[in-house]
Amino acid sequence: MLSFLKREKSKQLEDKLNDAQRRTGWEDLPEDELFTPAGFRSEDAEATASSNYSYWGSTFRAFLKNKAAVALLIALAAVVAFAFLQPYLPGQADPNLCAVDPVTGIQYRNIAPGQDGFVWGSNSIGQDLWARIWAGARTSLTIAFFVALIEAVVGITAGVLWGYVRGLDFVFTELYNIFDNIPTAIVLILISYVATPSIWTMILGMSIKGWIEMARFIRNQILIIRDRDYNVASRCIGTPTVRIVFRNLLPYLVSVIMLRMALTIPEAIGNEVFITYIGLGLSVETPSLGNLVNDGRKVMMQAGLRYQLLYPTLILSFVTIAFYLIGNAFSDAADPKNHLQ
Repeated sequence: MLSFLKREKSKQLEDKLNDAQRRTGWEDLPEDELFTPAGFRSEDAEATASSNYSYWGSTFRAFLKNKAAVALLIALAAVVAFAFLQPYLPGQADPNLCAVDPVTGIQYRNIAPGQDGFVWGSNSIGQDLWARIWAGARTSLTIAFFVALIEAVVGITAGVLWGYVRGLDFVFTELYNIFDNIPTAIVLILISYVATPSIWTMILGMSIKGWIEMARFIRNQILIIRDRDYNVASRCIGTPTVRIVFRNLLPYLVSVIMLRMALTIPEAIGNEVFITYIGLGLSVETPSLGNLVNDGRKVMMQAGLRYQLLYPTLILSFVTIAFYLIGNAFSDAADPKNHLQ
């Protein structure tokens, strides 16, 4: 008898629940409003639940936790800013001016640092090393920045096409095989011989091969993530290719792209020093760190003149090492795996 009452009570509860579920709001709607096309909006195609996560905010927070990298970035920014502002400061000498002793009328020769108004001394023809070193830093940094920019724009564009558009794989692979078999030094030497040595000649020579290396690097990364589930889902729901590239692919590669660009700058400065060392660099009228290091190398065996090699080498070493370390630190910070919520 007790089990019968339990079954009856359970049945009554189920009937009440079913009646409540059947009484829905759409029962009272007219028939023409029961089925309305939902429509399609591309901006809502990948809409997800809201989140307070910010990629760039997390990146900068992770980078700021690295105190050494932040200090190095501040020092590097100060050096770069001073290099470009130095000629506009009061009391600065012309880097190509050959100073003459106003008393004797004789040209200054190898003046030691701190004497006769030469902060970092002078070279063998009386040119102020302070002014020449900062002018050389401006020249080398300008070359390096433009080379890195060209390689990034051309290399990333070509790399995305190479990795994402399957039909272009053969074309870019053949281009890579051609460029990869030509040594960079040979390209720089040929460009220096064919064209008049100038800043833009150096930029052209360094960019001819650099973009294909960046393109191949980006292509390999694109191949890894191109067919992952979220990209396949994006294509299935009709997301435009451009949106997939800029929202799904490139943000994932920010860390490796920044690292490559950070390494390109010291590499370009090193190439400029190398091409100047073999006598095919910029003319003496255009100061550069390569010219200054090459001039200092010629007098490094004389103890009293080693400052002509020391000062440009210090600036060159600091800039190249700083870009390398900051690039590595920012690359680690930009990796989403290192972002803690």
